[in-house]
Amino acid sequence: MTIEDLLKDKEIKSKEKTTIISGWLLEKSLLVDELIAFAELQKDATKATCMEAAEYATKENPTISTESLFDFACASLTQKAAKLKWESAKVIGNIAFLYPDKIKNAIQNLIENTNHEGTVVRWSAAFALGEILKLQTNHNVDLLKIIETICESEEKNSIKKIYTAAIKKLGK
Repeated sequence: MTIEDLLKDKEIKSKEKTTIISGWLLEKSLLVDELIAFAELQKDATKATCMEAAEYATKENPTISTESLFDFACASLTQKAAKLKWESAKVIGNIAFLYPDKIKNAIQNLIENTNHEGTVVRWSAAFALGEILKLQTNHNVDLLKIIETICESEEKNSIKKIYTAAIKKLGK
């Protein structure tokens, strides 16, 4: 069964499709770059499903990722669909440690999503920014100040806790 066949199958529920695709990624019967090549040609809803599968898989095994996935996730942060934004942020949070030289663009796009009206988008951006902050790269001086400012204006305690936990890991 191909990704396209799976996603068109009306008898398989959405979550099950995501689980199947992430399983394929983990067992390497589907390569991450093949998933990206497919997703790039799809509408946002299908891209989001593909990104969700990548998130599940990279959470379990971050090393299956590729630079192409990181780049695709980073670019997807700027798309209109909220689910695509939040799944992309979670992927970045899962794999940023593998691509420390590429995080500058991700940081900028994630910061933009901290102002999004959707709580899940803001939560996911907080998760990814927190994971990047924990990497202690040369971006931390500026990023820490920005995160502290974002944290002050964030209304949701669940999101503030993510930032606070990341800052505490730095010993600040």
